[in-house]
This record gives sequence, structure tokens and C-alpha cells, in this order.
Amino acid sequence: MTQQPISLPAKLINGGVAGLVGVTCVFPIDLAKTRLQNQRGSQRVYKNMMDCLIKTVRSEGYFGMYRGAAVNLTLVTPEKAIKLAANDFFRQRLSRGDLKLSVFQEMLAGCGAGMCQVIVTTPMEMLKIQLQDAGRLVAQQRNVPILHTVKLGAASPVLNYSYSVGPVSSIRKVSAVQIAQELFRTKGIQGLYKGLGATLMRDIPFSVVYFPLFAHINQLGKTSEDSDVPFYWSFISGCVAGCTAAVAVSPCDVVKTRLQSLNKSANEDTYNGVVDCIRKIMRKEGPSAFLKGAGCRALVIAPLFGIAQVVYFIGVGEFLLGQTPFNLYSV
Repeated sequence: MTQQPISLPAKLINGGVAGLVGVTCVFPIDLAKTRLQNQRGSQRVYKNMMDCLIKTVRSEGYFGMYRGAAVNLTLVTPEKAIKLAANDFFRQRLSRGDLKLSVFQEMLAGCGAGMCQVIVTTPMEMLKIQLQDAGRLVAQQRNVPILHTVKLGAASPVLNYSYSVGPVSSIRKVSAVQIAQELFRTKGIQGLYKGLGATLMRDIPFSVVYFPLFAHINQLGKTSEDSDVPFYWSFISGCVAGCTAAVAVSPCDVVKTRLQSLNKSANEDTYNGVVDCIRKIMRKEGPSAFLKGAGCRALVIAPLFGIAQVVYFIGVGEFLLGQTPFNLYSV
């Protein structure tokens, strides 16, 4: 059987739709993950995910759980589209006709996809984390003053916009555009790509684990060689593979979150790169700190990629473009 060429526009549409639907469903859990990862042992504001969400609703209202969602929803379309389409592209390039991919080739395809996606992922996560973590720092003000000097400069408008000078429970609105403009003005384009190394350290292993694992679990749903995989099995495969990969790279995600958080309270460490961050976390908080928010991350990634794979396999993009869906995971 000769492979037909993949339709890049259709795959980009599929990835974009999948990302929008998935993020809308799981964003509050992602907010809880960020806040749990950023709090230190001696300055705990939240006990667990549910405690974080309850306190967020009480202090910031229902839509407080969606702080940073706008930037995520805006950029998740190209991010997920690049990730999923790049994996398909590399799988086709490595398949050499109608030969099945080896596990190593599947891992290479995932590695390529992970490297491509950080072009969008890094600035998206950078902006999202500032907005998500603002509520935690305001809540922490009750006991610990906020440190208003970070490496953006001594009087960063990013910090001045983020927190009010009035009651500690109020947060002045700040948009992702304002943060991006200030980062670009003070640090240039590299300001938006702070934590790029840590993002690569998280996303490449994630893709290396996720895509081969998904492909093999998904194949188990076939009742015969020529049959299609049921959509519900694609969802289950995406959930299982996503959950496994998310927990596997959780320590890298903690490091990335800490490095990309610009706003610190007075007693919180600043970090000079990945190695310094790992060393300080290990020394001051112990190995268990690297698994902070791991449960939340698994709950975010599992349905996110389950939904993504269902949309991808249904072929929404192909339907809109009048094409026939083509499943590269049968290769």
C-alpha cells in the first residue's frame, strides 16, 4: 500500500481545534498546577488542587480560575497544530514507503515534534504563568511581602500592573499584551523565551514518550488489520499516553515553571538557569518538590490529549477541506 501525502493545512486545523477544545475543558486544573508548583514549603497557601480551586473562586471569583486562559487559547492553536502536524510529518519521512516504524523511529518523530513546538510553547507558557500565579502571590501577601525587584529591572511595570497597592486581596488587571510588551522592551525577544532550555528539557522527552506510547496503545483498539480504531479508543489511548508522559516529565515542568515565574515574594529564591534551579530545589525542598503538581498535570494532559486525538482521528480539518482523513498511526 502506497502512502498518500499528508495534508498539512488539514493537520494544522485538527491540531488547532483539538487544542482549543481541550484547553477550555482543563484550564482551571492547569492554573492549580502552576500555583502548587510555585509555592514553597514554608509559604504554603494551598494544600492541594481542590483547596487551590476553592480558595481561587472565593478570592477571585469563578473567572479567577481562567486567569491566563486568553493567551493560552490564542496560542494553543498554533502550538498544538505544530506539535501534532510535525509528528505526522516526521513519521511519514521516517516510514520509507509502506514499512512500519520502529519504536526508535517513533521516538525520533516525537523528538522532532517536541523541538518544533517550543517556538510557540515557550512564550505562551511565559505569559500564562505570570497571569496564573498572580493570585497566589496576592494571597501570600497576608503573611509575606512581595519583592518588587526582578531581573527585568528595579521598577518593572509588569510587577506594578500585576498587584495593587490597596488591599492585599485585590489584583489589578494586567493583560498578556502588556507583559509581552514590557518583556520585549526591557529584554528583547529573549525575554519572551526565558526558560527555553527547560521547556525543551520538558517537551522533547514528553513527545518521545507520548507519541510512540499512543501509537502502540491505539493499535490495540483494532479488531482486524483493515479496521479503523473506534473514536473512544483513541480518546482512551490519548489519555493513558498523555498521563504517563506528563508524570514522567513532571520534574522538568517544575523547573520550567520556577524559571519562568518573574514575580517572587521576599523569601522566594531566584534562579540562574536550569542547574542552579535544580540544585536549590533539591537542597531546600527535597526531591519530593520535583513532583509538585504532578497529579494536576496528569489530570490536565490526559483529557487534553485524549480530546486532541479524537479530533485528530475524526478528521475535522479534512472534513472542512473536503478531503479523506488519513491515519498515519496505521503506519
